Amino acid sequence: MLTLEQLQAGLILPIDKPRCWTSFQAVNKVKSTLRRLYGIKNIKIGHAGTLDPLATGLLLVCIGRATKQIPTLQDGDKVYTGTLVLGATTPCYDLERPVDAYYPYEHITPESLEAEASRLTGNIEQVPPIFSAVKIAGQRAYTYARADDPSAQPQAKTVSVHRFQITAFRPGGTPESEFKIQNSKFEIPTAHLYNNPQGEVPAHLPQADFRIECGKGTYIRSLARDLGLALGSGAFLSALRRERVGNYTVGSALQLEQVETYLNNLA
Repeated sequence: MLTLEQLQAGLILPIDKPRCWTSFQAVNKVKSTLRRLYGIKNIKIGHAGTLDPLATGLLLVCIGRATKQIPTLQDGDKVYTGTLVLGATTPCYDLERPVDAYYPYEHITPESLEAEASRLTGNIEQVPPIFSAVKIAGQRAYTYARADDPSAQPQAKTVSVHRFQITAFRPGGTPESEFKIQNSKFEIPTAHLYNNPQGEVPAHLPQADFRIECGKGTYIRSLARDLGLALGSGAFLSALRRERVGNYTVGSALQLEQVETYLNNLA
């Protein structure tokens, strides 16, 4: 195990954040493990980029002097995969709130999905979700959202989307069928990858899997909303997974229950 001095010198732990955990809770879990192992009350610790509670995947937890690297890590490009539900919306653009409206979707095809997704690439203007940590007049946007205050709206900002690829499409009413997008470099198996519980998504609605490469500050939930609007329908996220941050990948990440063993084995 590292000495306390070595730990304080700086360590970055790539964590695979579980679904229904906040990023804050994941960091606190690591913090409690450190306190138990090292017998300390206080140590610098933070994370490089919040993941939504329903999202899973790579969360970089920085310890000791590695917290100084957080701004640089946050600047790194990200890769996300996930699933879109088409033909409906929710207030938060994911499954934290129930569906609030339904829209026509029969006209949506794999070809139209690909075409509109490609138009949402490059440097684009994006409005963050009201259910987010972006600040409005010094307060977090979710504070206004939870108070049902319609007067507060996040300001649009420029973000960079390098690639928005539709990797699979399941038409409405036939969830057991799946059409692969031709010439896709990223084959997605029929088995669901994102731990999306059955029953949360109306079964008749079409769904699409995606892969997005983007720059810092990009809200994938907002991309889902904007894609739905571009298609003349609605859309929200039923699943989201962060696969990469800069040079770190989720394939080398630790489960939270593995952190103590990992730290014990560090030389």
